[in-house]
Amino acid sequence: MNPRLPAEWEAQDGVLLAWPHEGTDWAYMLGDVRPVFVEIIRQITRFERVVLTSPRTAETQAYLAEQGIDTRLVTICEMPNNDTWARDFGPITVEYNGQPVLLDFAFNGWGLKFPANHDNLITRQLKQQGVLAPGLKTIGLVMEGGSIESDGLGTILTTAACLMSGNRNPQLDQNEIEQALASLLGARRVHWLNHGFLAGDDTDSHIDTLARICPDNVIVYQACDDERDEHYRELKLMEQELSAFKAPDGSPYRLIPLPWPKARFDEDAHRLPATYANFLVINGAVLVPTYRDEAKDHLALERIGQVFPGREIIGIDCLPLVEQHGSLHCVTMQLPRGVLS
Repeated sequence: MNPRLPAEWEAQDGVLLAWPHEGTDWAYMLGDVRPVFVEIIRQITRFERVVLTSPRTAETQAYLAEQGIDTRLVTICEMPNNDTWARDFGPITVEYNGQPVLLDFAFNGWGLKFPANHDNLITRQLKQQGVLAPGLKTIGLVMEGGSIESDGLGTILTTAACLMSGNRNPQLDQNEIEQALASLLGARRVHWLNHGFLAGDDTDSHIDTLARICPDNVIVYQACDDERDEHYRELKLMEQELSAFKAPDGSPYRLIPLPWPKARFDEDAHRLPATYANFLVINGAVLVPTYRDEAKDHLALERIGQVFPGREIIGIDCLPLVEQHGSLHCVTMQLPRGVLS
C-alpha cells in the first residue's frame, strides 16, 4: 500500500495559518503584518475554510470580525505558537488508497535556528482538538512542507541545501533521504536542485521560494535577469538544472520564468528574500505575493495565470511578510479534501 503526496492544485478542505501576536517575531510590526494575514484569510474564505491557531481565540475572532471577515468560515483553535510559518510545522497529508493520512514530521526551527517548541506540537494539538479527521502518524524525520514540491504523480522536487542540511537529519545520506521520501511520500523520482538561493532566507533554500511544479509538466521558477545581482549566477545554474529534469512521461518540463522583483532591504540594510514563486494554490484561485513593484507584480500575476487557466489570480501585498524572511506560501498550509472534521 503505497502513499501518494497530492499536488497542491488538487481539491482542498481548507488552509491552516497561525496568528501573529506579541509573542512572535512580529511583535514590533503587528500593525503592518496583521492586515496581510487578514487579506489572505479574506481571499481564502471566498473559496474554502480557514483553520487559524491563536493563543487568544476570543480576541482574534473579534479582530477578524472587525475587519469584515465572516468568522463562520474560520475555525480558530486556541494554542501557543512560536511563529507563523504554518507551511513548515503544519501536517503533510498523504493518501493511502485515496484516503488521507496526516504525517507530523519533526520541526526544529529550520535546523535549530529558532525556537520551535510550540510550533512542533501544533499538528498534534489540532488532531487532539478534533479539527483534523484522518489518522495521524508522528514521523521522527525533520522535514518542512516548504522544502518539497509534488506533482501528485510520485515526483518530488527539492533542494540539497535544505534536505541535506547538517542540522536536520545528519544521520542520513542523500540515498537514505530518497528512501524515506519513497516510503513516506510515495516518491518515485526525486529531482534535487544543487543551485539557487535567496539572500535573507533562513530555510536553507526551501524549494517553494525557488521553483514550483505546476499542472501539465510545467515548472515556474524565480529567475534573475540582472547580471550585477548577487543571485544571477546561482539562479542561472538552477535554471540549467531544471531544464535537464524529465517529467513523469519522459519529456522535459516546460519552464516559465518569474520576473525578478526589485531588491528590498530591512532597516539594517540586509537583503530580504522577495520571491514570486511563493504563491498558494487553493480551490478556484491562486494567491500570489506582490511587493509594490507595479511592473514586475503585474508580470508575475500574468505568468502564473497562464499556468492556472480557469482560476482567479489574486495578488496580495506581502512586502511586510518578507521583513521576517518569508512570504505567502510560507504562512499557509493547504489541507486536502477529507482532512477537516
